[in-house]
Amino acid sequence: MKRSFVKDSLRVGIYESRAEMGAAAAADVSACISALMKEKPFINMIFAAAPSQNEVLASLAADKSICWERINAFHMDEYIGLDRDAPQGFGNFMKEHLFGLVPFATVNLISCEAEDAEAECKRYASLLAAFPPDIVVMGIGENGHIAFNDPPVADFKDPLAVKPVPLDPVCRQQQVNDGCFARLDDVPLTAITLTVPTLVSAPHLFCVVPASTKAEAVKKTVEGSIGEHCPATALRLHPDATLYLDPDSSALLG
Repeated sequence: MKRSFVKDSLRVGIYESRAEMGAAAAADVSACISALMKEKPFINMIFAAAPSQNEVLASLAADKSICWERINAFHMDEYIGLDRDAPQGFGNFMKEHLFGLVPFATVNLISCEAEDAEAECKRYASLLAAFPPDIVVMGIGENGHIAFNDPPVADFKDPLAVKPVPLDPVCRQQQVNDGCFARLDDVPLTAITLTVPTLVSAPHLFCVVPASTKAEAVKKTVEGSIGEHCPATALRLHPDATLYLDPDSSALLG
């Protein structure tokens, strides 16, 4: 680790490389899982699906100490209108990078094919109510979003647990920048997302953010004012949240 500090309640660690960042985050997640499993028979985890999470997910998948059979898995967002087998679907991403690699107790996916988005939101919200999240492994978008809570739709006091949302143009362009879609016109206009209160309701948050494309969002998250204009600033209000950065994503921090 190059350095660490605390901003409000948020712990921040800056690592020598993206690989070291991902491995460190995974080690901390694994330790948290182990501690929780001493207290309860099953735990519930929510994961972000994005290329930024590749290193932490790979390290978790390779961790033989984790008792995956005692974990119920969820993901935090999904496009509306993609085909079931579309590789850009976040459920499919998670199957490739983690959900299909280890033996979870249950894997709970948001449907990208749901004809009634509101009904799908209610269905997934009921699952989360039955299995309240213990751990969230997440990232931050180029516009400061967490899940698909883009600045225009983010609400720190959202009454909903899961909701359909229009996608901000910056968010949609990020999907092209990440190589998930060939062009902007291919990116869906709407998605289903877990809301900010749902994400921060988990007792333990691990936020992994590499790459220079996230440097401005990281600066706003850590050094800017707290509010929906940068949804990730909600992390600074959480009692147990850690932000993992690499040299590129931390480049603009003072």
